[in-house]
Formats: sequence, C-alpha cells, structure tokens
Amino acid sequence: MLKIIIGNRAYSSWSMRGWLAVKQTGEEFEELVVPMFDEDWEKRREGDEFAPSLGKVPILWDGDCVVWDSLAIVEFLADRFGKELYWPDDETACGMARSMAAEMHSSFANLRRELPMNVRKTFPFKPLPEGVRGEIERILTLWAQARARFGGGGDFLFGRWCAVDMMYAPVVTRFITYSVPLPPFAELYMKAVLSHPHVGEWIDKAQDEPWVIEHYEQEPA
Repeated sequence: MLKIIIGNRAYSSWSMRGWLAVKQTGEEFEELVVPMFDEDWEKRREGDEFAPSLGKVPILWDGDCVVWDSLAIVEFLADRFGKELYWPDDETACGMARSMAAEMHSSFANLRRELPMNVRKTFPFKPLPEGVRGEIERILTLWAQARARFGGGGDFLFGRWCAVDMMYAPVVTRFITYSVPLPPFAELYMKAVLSHPHVGEWIDKAQDEPWVIEHYEQEPA
C-alpha cells in the first residue's frame, strides 16, 4: 500500500500537492501527518522515515521506493498508474501543462513568503507588494492562456482535473485566504478547484487539526 507523510493540512502547500496526487490514483493509501516544527517533527527528521529527504514533506513510500518532492511524486505516480490520470492527452497541451507545473514548482517566491498558506483563515484584502502583484499577474496570465487554448472540455485549466490543477490548488486557497481581487474567469476556475471533492476533503480535514503555527495565523501588515 502507498504511504504518504505530510505536514499540517492547514499550512503545508507542498503536502497538499503530494496528497492530491496520491488521491488521484484512486487507490487506498496510508497517510501520516507530522505537525511541522514541533518536537515530533525534529525527531522524525532524524529517523528513517524522512531519509533521504532532509526532513522535507511530502514523502511517498511505495514498498521500498521513497519519493520526495511534490512534482517528483506526480511523475512517479503517472508512471505507476497511468499518464492519463495526471496530464492532458494532447501533446501540445501536455507540454504546456508540464511547463506550468514546473514554473509553479520553481517560482513565485514572493507570493509564498508574503501570503503563506492557511486554509482555515480569511483576511480582508490589503494592498500587496509589487513583487507579489507581478507574480499574481503571471499566474493569471498562465491560467487565462490554458483555459483559452485547452480548457474548453471542462472547468479546469486543461478541461479535466489534472496535475497542473493540483500544483496550483494551494494558490487558489491563498487567493481566498487573502481576499485577492481577481477577474471573473479566475473566480470561476477557483470555484471549480474548491468544489473538487479531493480539495474539499483536504480543507475539511484541516479544520479539525489541533496544531497552530502562530506565524501563519497573523493578518498581513
């Protein structure tokens, strides 16, 4: 059976991406939630379960095979359970989807720093730093291009739910948390993401977590 180790559902965007990827398999799997930055977190960082990932989450175990890093988990599961579960069938669409997922993986540092994920909070909108505004504009441009070129067959970026939607799902939650004003097409897309049963399950489970990280609970200055 697959096993995934994740951090707090309320705060861990990378855990959300990895968990959504495992959920997409349709298989039963074991999940272990390790609250970030508490005593158990440090102990587990020193143990075999986290090796060789240097204490990062998420971590996927498939028998003796260990895969860490959300995008690597997506690709591993696509090889294991079928590319069609994760990427568009059309080659051109697939190329764009992979590029968007990779850009999400490697970029948007200002957004991550200034608008940390917290799916249990909603703050009133406050003006955003220029760096964050620029990154949001880039994300909206990517969303608009994907929807215009390949989204006609459904409500998601490439029509049907796929890996690129999983990669941007935590961004959707950030836009909600910080009440970011968005164009109508983006609001419709975000509604579709939040209505997906896997996303809904993640957010629902986050509400019941007892752990609080004060740094992520503060209203932006």
